[in-house]
Amino acid sequence: MRIVGGKYRGRTLNEFSGQNIRPTADKVRESLFNIIQFSVSGCSFLDLYCGTGAMGIEALSRGAGHVVFNDNSKDSINLLRKNLEKLKITEGYKISFSDALNYIEKSADNFDFIYIDPPYRLGVGVKAVENSARILKDGGMIILEDEKPFVEDCEGLKVVDERKYGRVFLTFFKKERG
Repeated sequence: MRIVGGKYRGRTLNEFSGQNIRPTADKVRESLFNIIQFSVSGCSFLDLYCGTGAMGIEALSRGAGHVVFNDNSKDSINLLRKNLEKLKITEGYKISFSDALNYIEKSADNFDFIYIDPPYRLGVGVKAVENSARILKDGGMIILEDEKPFVEDCEGLKVVDERKYGRVFLTFFKKERG
């Protein structure tokens, strides 16, 4: 796994071992950032189920002003810290060790982008998207990665794009202005 663009382009990250881990593929990350590239500079970015931290690190690499990495796994947080250290990233981020839905509920932060990539088997993607609308800035975007297309309605959010990459779907939501 490598960073595909920006300041840390081409640098590799430490990965999990085992088959139960499903990091976002480089190709999917690259495609996502090609779509949002002109809005990343200076933005606030939440990597809600951060895993290795690759998505948030990609955002920092491409000029995000502030990234919050959140995960409820000690192994993920430890691996994230190793990856930040490996790339010598010392500022522009905050690490949160929390259940994703609890983080959303208690967060005082608001974000331009919220990336949601929960373990598919938990089936919490819809709930995470719905709840995240509260901490999304006006005009902000939520991106959900899932193994199936998104078919729910979410109050206050509008699906503006959906892309399929192999077995992965990315659904892009914009916050509707009240």
